[in-house]
Amino acid sequence: MSIPTDIASLQIMAHVYKKESLQSIFEKTVESLVIQVPYIDWAGIYVYENVNHKLVAASDFDKDLRWDCNGELKFPIKNSSDQEIGMLIVRTLQSIAFDVTDLSTLETIATAIGQESFAN
Repeated sequence: MSIPTDIASLQIMAHVYKKESLQSIFEKTVESLVIQVPYIDWAGIYVYENVNHKLVAASDFDKDLRWDCNGELKFPIKNSSDQEIGMLIVRTLQSIAFDVTDLSTLETIATAIGQESFAN
């Protein structure tokens, strides 16, 4: 079980269910993941605008580790109509970092952001 990911998840869910602004939720999500989970070195949230993908929150806008990372997970953010409207991405510099618990917890975070924050 990944306790750091669970702790970050609890912090993120508190912001989501308080119905804070979207930008605040995005920023607190990436911040919590990088601060609480020692093996997540970068986190970002992209929102789809027509055919473009806009990075709306990142733990580091200048260095996304795209070419340096050894592991990357992507989770779709879907609204209440099940339309994909964005993506949560986490990256690590470690060779083997993520486990099954991380997958389910991060997927739950992405789902909550979409369902609660982008409710139609």
